[in-house]
Amino acid sequence: MNTAFLLMAQYNGKAIIPVDVVARDYFPHLSADKFLRKTLLGEIKLPVVRIDPGTQKSAKGIHLSDLARYLDDRRNAAIKEANQLFPPGS
Repeated sequence: MNTAFLLMAQYNGKAIIPVDVVARDYFPHLSADKFLRKTLLGEIKLPVVRIDPGTQKSAKGIHLSDLARYLDDRRNAAIKEANQLFPPGS
């Protein structure tokens, strides 16, 4: 499966997904503000796109390919951890 393709379908082909939507869909334990704070501090490794970088209140979002990469990285980490706990063929 191609994660980016699935996200394109989920978000109707949008390139930039609003921060509050990403928080709602993939980080439901965080408010949109807390999610944004964690990304800006680097605690969640997702770059935030500011639509108008000249203003503080600019719309902010996550690029679809960055979200896809993040999700794939999290999946790969989970697989690695599972393989360490339960080695294949054991």
